[in-house]
Amino acid sequence: MQFDRVMYRREFITLLGGAAAAWPVAAHAQQAMPVIGFLDPRSPDALADRLRGFRQGLRDTGYVEGENVAVEYRWAENRLDRLPELVADLVSRRVAVIAAPGGFGVASAAKAATSTIPIIFIVSDDPVRLGLVASLARPDGNLTGVNFLATELAAKRLELLRELVPEARRIAVLVNPADAANTEPTLRDVEASARATGLQIQVIRASTSREIEAAFATITRERPEAFFVGNAPFLNARRVQLVQLMARHAIPATYPGREYAEVGGLMSYGSSIADAFRQAGTYCGRLLKGAKPADLPVVQSSKFELVINHPTARMLGLAVSDKLLAAADEVIE
Repeated sequence: MQFDRVMYRREFITLLGGAAAAWPVAAHAQQAMPVIGFLDPRSPDALADRLRGFRQGLRDTGYVEGENVAVEYRWAENRLDRLPELVADLVSRRVAVIAAPGGFGVASAAKAATSTIPIIFIVSDDPVRLGLVASLARPDGNLTGVNFLATELAAKRLELLRELVPEARRIAVLVNPADAANTEPTLRDVEASARATGLQIQVIRASTSREIEAAFATITRERPEAFFVGNAPFLNARRVQLVQLMARHAIPATYPGREYAEVGGLMSYGSSIADAFRQAGTYCGRLLKGAKPADLPVVQSSKFELVINHPTARMLGLAVSDKLLAAADEVIE
């Protein structure tokens, strides 16, 4: 009996020692969970669908947030001047990857902050022309990502707007002057397309909610026959305000993404941004597995969506042709 008690005590101490030795290993494993820094100029409430896409991309590569990868979110709340400070904080935390999905301003702020941490961008214009990568096929450096071709679709959006509102001759174009990377190519392409089709363009600039209200107070006197809302993270964040103002002034409008049509906007045409976020999440996962940014070609979106809000069209007295209804990826009823 005495011998058995001694052996039991030795086995217990051995087990206890093994468990104690394992504790630091477990703690180290927990600390070793890779961290993605997520930098965006907007607020999280504006990006629910896009964040679902990003997390799906991570899952596609075997990563689940909170289980085997952590994400540190930094939101600029539409204050672009905060971007350098926010990305500097992520760099100081030595995150494994920086996801910078909010356009050129975010990508350039991240690029200026680090030349070693991999950066995944989502931009609407050619990233080579923007100076983010050396080429689409071989990006070089520490950046790669997704180009969702929003600015290149300006001519198609105007064509669809003319088809829905054939009598429109004067088009107001709303852009954010603080976002030159989106504004300049949008105006370049819209003005070229307008000249080719005989449209008159009135450029409206707004970079705050008050400026949007003031712009609509101005256009009520000049009465454009339709509105073209440019692509910009700030304008996307103010989409409910914009759609309500269009309804109040009974102005047909075309928008760059389906989120506008989902909150009552007449018509949207553009790349699937949720899918672009999914692709960015996939690239983040591949980088965590050891891939190099220079070896990951820039992805160009190939999924485009035409969404028509039929109740809004009826409210504006517009008859949507069978051709447009057939072409639409979704008709909201």
